Amino acid sequence: MHHVVEINSLDELIGYRADWNALFAATPRAAFFQTLDWLETYWTHFGGGQTLRVLIVYDDDRAIGILPLCIRRERYKLGNLRVLTYPFHNWGTYYGPIGPDRAVTLAAGLSHIRRTRRNWDLLDLRWADEQLDASCTPSAMCQAGFLADRQPLAEAGVIDLHGAWEEYLAARGSKFRNNLRRWERRLGERGELTHVRYRPAGEAQGDADPNWPLYDACEEIARRSWQGSSADGTTISSDAVRPFVRAAHAAAARLGMLDLNLLLVDGEPLAFAYNYQHGGLLQGLRVGLDPTRPSDGAGNLLYMRVIESSYRLGDRQYELGIGSLEAKRFIITHTETSYRYTHFPLSVRAQALRAKRVLKRWWNGRPERASRAQPA
Repeated sequence: MHHVVEINSLDELIGYRADWNALFAATPRAAFFQTLDWLETYWTHFGGGQTLRVLIVYDDDRAIGILPLCIRRERYKLGNLRVLTYPFHNWGTYYGPIGPDRAVTLAAGLSHIRRTRRNWDLLDLRWADEQLDASCTPSAMCQAGFLADRQPLAEAGVIDLHGAWEEYLAARGSKFRNNLRRWERRLGERGELTHVRYRPAGEAQGDADPNWPLYDACEEIARRSWQGSSADGTTISSDAVRPFVRAAHAAAARLGMLDLNLLLVDGEPLAFAYNYQHGGLLQGLRVGLDPTRPSDGAGNLLYMRVIESSYRLGDRQYELGIGSLEAKRFIITHTETSYRYTHFPLSVRAQALRAKRVLKRWWNGRPERASRAQPA
């Protein structure tokens, strides 16, 4: 018989680390963002003003799944709403329950939410990967009595690392390969090119050094670039998130889930690609170029060296993250869309937000507007 234990404090949650780690190891396509170490780091830096609602699902006395949720206040034109969602805050491409049975965990967790006092204005389960989720989220919401509105959330560029490096490179086309040779030649004329890839094995293997000099080089490139003056405050050099990203960096190194890449010219950092990795899956967090020096395709060249190295390491997939798809179109193999499933309770503001979303979809889908959007 399934029952749910709800945890509302980080200190109490730490006592369930063994259960969390065991379920994480059995989670399909698990990512660093789903570790307790990441949640602990995130909550320490951004938990103020939020309410933790982590639901641990048991079958008799055995933990079989974890549904990490939180309540955070978000600003809408209609006013502030208390949103029950994942404690993720747009840091990656997908998120979801911890454990081998996504459907059971979601069903039990959402049934618990239905039975308990509603201290939220909106239920918004975001970042559901369409293939991985396989409709588990909307089915569980329906089963619990939550009518779910489905909406695309973000599109990410992805590289499947199947076959061999030579096959991948050949599929990029002759024009791209010619450009790649030209970038190699031009950058090589400025000095010796070196690709540094740092991927510690983790504390369990006695290899948990964060290698701060390499990380500081990435941060310095970001500070010199447009990221240094970015208004959204989510780059690795932004004061608002810099302490958090550094703490997450140390946690990723400790878990053996860090993947840091630098392109050097005569030993001087020119570009970086900062990723997390686990089980052969790479997730891109941030990239950057030093704007004070001619790039000569350094960004694409670094990507190519990372991809070639990943083939040798046996990686299976590289997610480049959301946004900038036009710039990534030559190197990705396909795109993946994540979705949000929203339940609007019977309240004035929630229903007004629902009506606004429906109207917007209708307006954007009008035939005359769709025809105008088509290229001539």
